Amino acid sequence: MVPVSVVIITKNEAEMIASCISAAQLITDDIIIADNGSTDDTAAIALKYGCRVYHDHWDNYGINKNKGIARAKYNWILSIDADEIVDKELATAIHQLSLNDPCTVYDIKFRSYYGKKLIRFGSWGRDHHIRLFNRTKVKWSASPVHETLLLPKNVIIKRLEGHLHHYSAKDSAEFMSKADQYARLSAAKYLMSNKKPTFIKLHIAPLFHFVKNYIVFLGILDGKDGWNIAWMISKHTRRKYQLLKDQPGHMYDEETKRKDDLVVEY
Repeated sequence: MVPVSVVIITKNEAEMIASCISAAQLITDDIIIADNGSTDDTAAIALKYGCRVYHDHWDNYGINKNKGIARAKYNWILSIDADEIVDKELATAIHQLSLNDPCTVYDIKFRSYYGKKLIRFGSWGRDHHIRLFNRTKVKWSASPVHETLLLPKNVIIKRLEGHLHHYSAKDSAEFMSKADQYARLSAAKYLMSNKKPTFIKLHIAPLFHFVKNYIVFLGILDGKDGWNIAWMISKHTRRKYQLLKDQPGHMYDEETKRKDDLVVEY
């Protein structure tokens, strides 16, 4: 094992959590589950696999991830979601790291799935994120959605071999539901930052995102699934600005009430 703690936030992830934990155990003896009100067997499964499980009130993505990180045994953190699975190549690459510079962070390539199909093109096929870092220098932002890592000015970014396999949505219905949830959260975030739903954002940006994903990033080569993903990204873009335009007053109050129900990123 290497001195890396794996931190996973969960809510009702019984279907995936065993696979997620089993893969993470290729790396570490310290896996922290920051659970946010699961009503299924998520916590029981995690405990069975020897994880440390904590039950937290849901504040937002960044804050809850930081709660889990604060409980870690080691300063080096691999932050993943319950629908993400470390492959053997990535585990091997992490084992080979010296981890002697806390200002270095590690970028990891993703392989994303729509149902059981690997998506090779579009924005999903190009996906990568910094997920391995030292908590003494790096933490998550407190944004209500699409949280980002706050990096030091002298940061060094390195790309790791291997992948995180992201099982984003089982089917189109789940994808649509998650997209709508994120549109609402994004609109609430824009409201707080005084962002305006301009004509370009409402009408040009959705088309731009469709063309970028389906044509420029070759989503067309993923067939029907490539079309569905590009269309849903376009719809999500328009939806969040339409919400901001139509319901700016009570939308934020609604999202504040809803935030306990939303945990996992798509």
